[in-house]
Amino acid sequence: MNNAVIGGSGAWTLLKENKYYIKKIAPIKTPFGMSQPIFVIKKCNIEFLFLSRHGLKGYEINAPSVNYRANIYALKELNVERILSWSGPGAIDRRLKIGQYVLPHDVIDETKNRDGTFYKGTGLGFIRQSPVFCPEMRNILKRVLKSPLVPFTPRGVYVCTEGPRLETASEIKKYASFGGTLVGQTLVPEVFLARELEICYYPLCYITNYAEGIRRAPFKPGELFEGMLFEKEKQALDKAIKGFDKIITELFQHLDLLDRNCHCNQLMARYRNKGFIKGSWKSWIGI
Repeated sequence: MNNAVIGGSGAWTLLKENKYYIKKIAPIKTPFGMSQPIFVIKKCNIEFLFLSRHGLKGYEINAPSVNYRANIYALKELNVERILSWSGPGAIDRRLKIGQYVLPHDVIDETKNRDGTFYKGTGLGFIRQSPVFCPEMRNILKRVLKSPLVPFTPRGVYVCTEGPRLETASEIKKYASFGGTLVGQTLVPEVFLARELEICYYPLCYITNYAEGIRRAPFKPGELFEGMLFEKEKQALDKAIKGFDKIITELFQHLDLLDRNCHCNQLMARYRNKGFIKGSWKSWIGI
């Protein structure tokens, strides 16, 4: 099985509601600890693996506590070649609309304390990050997103913060000055770890809220941004979430017919050419 989806608990709920065939694979033991539970998902003529980074019952594991290395290692061990990441960031760019899909083209890493490499203590991992997301998956997603009646924008810069706290209004102003248009807490180090193991990775984002200071949002006890959306925005957000079912199906139908012609499976070629790595990918990290 070559394709996988990494998502949150919302993604898991949607898959169950849309009556996919679901078979659980137990959490996988890796040199970096246990992965999250992984599931085989089947519907019509597609089959893929699914992993929920935050747990299955809700937001059980906050973003800085996710074991990203174990999750990516486990998917690689299950022969995954392409990962679609499901992510719901906030908008820094006020022109973006709630429920709008965004295909990011770059990322800014503002994390501080996460284990961001498989190659700690070695001479490996000096990898270019442009483009940081798989261009082949991006192109297919652009084609797929032309069919749903949900707006999307083909560019965006995702700022990944450490969390678990939300960002201050002044921090958001800083990120805007960097060119950031989205803010979230999950794509780093996930994307960089996938690239270290030569896995294609692409995040499909949908706007869930406006970041702090972008739109007036008075404090409401017991509420985050979801309690401050207008009714039409709530409807747009619900429509975007429900649209993932069709998008996943069409994306993987297209990808299953394609060989990997992108750069992602050659990111470690420099080390192969110099004889620094040979044989199994596990030997690259001393396993």
